[in-house]
Amino acid sequence: MIRAQRRLGAILTLAVAAFGPLQAQATAAGDRWETSIQRFEAADRESPPMPGAVLFVGSSSIVRWATLAEDMPGIRTLNRGFGGSNLSDVLRYADRIILPYRASHVLVYAGDNDLARGRTAEEVFGDFRALVQLIHAAQPEVPVTWISIKPSPSRWDVAAAMQRANAMVKELVDGDPHRLRYIDVWEPMLGPDGMPRVELFVEDMLHMTPAGYAVWREAVAPVVAEVLEHGGH
Repeated sequence: MIRAQRRLGAILTLAVAAFGPLQAQATAAGDRWETSIQRFEAADRESPPMPGAVLFVGSSSIVRWATLAEDMPGIRTLNRGFGGSNLSDVLRYADRIILPYRASHVLVYAGDNDLARGRTAEEVFGDFRALVQLIHAAQPEVPVTWISIKPSPSRWDVAAAMQRANAMVKELVDGDPHRLRYIDVWEPMLGPDGMPRVELFVEDMLHMTPAGYAVWREAVAPVVAEVLEHGGH
């Protein structure tokens, strides 16, 4: 136990050094998400999650997945999404919202906020690659899954960048099929005209209706079950 704690401590020290600029940026910006992260930590102190859960992290599409537990029957899930966050925020807080849980599977949905705020597909891809490296430094064999950026009507102006980011992540995943997965929710959310299906979205044309989450369930649940059955192999 002591050896494991020391190893995790060393990993976190390396993470702080590697991602120091991101942390400095967060401090300079007033650390918008600190309250949300502290809320997770308070909940964990009150009721510590058991290691080995299937962990979902990311932005509001994860936060709003109210039926997540029932959509993954028989699987212990943990939701650590925080709404409005960028993928860069997930990376920044990984040592607090991912690594401590010793998850059996980590699923990530983020990136569209980054692109809508002017970041590039290459930057989104770079953050995901860095996140994977950080997770695998702590748990070398844990499966990490990218839920593809979804095609929201309100953000169709950055659709090309979304597809580019998804494609780069898919190439990374294809190079490490033992530990990485890619779930495509882009194509199932398009209609015959190649445009996002408006019935899958609430009035803001960004967040999803229950029908949208039903599409996600059909795409995500089989992958979660397969990983659980085969242990990532």
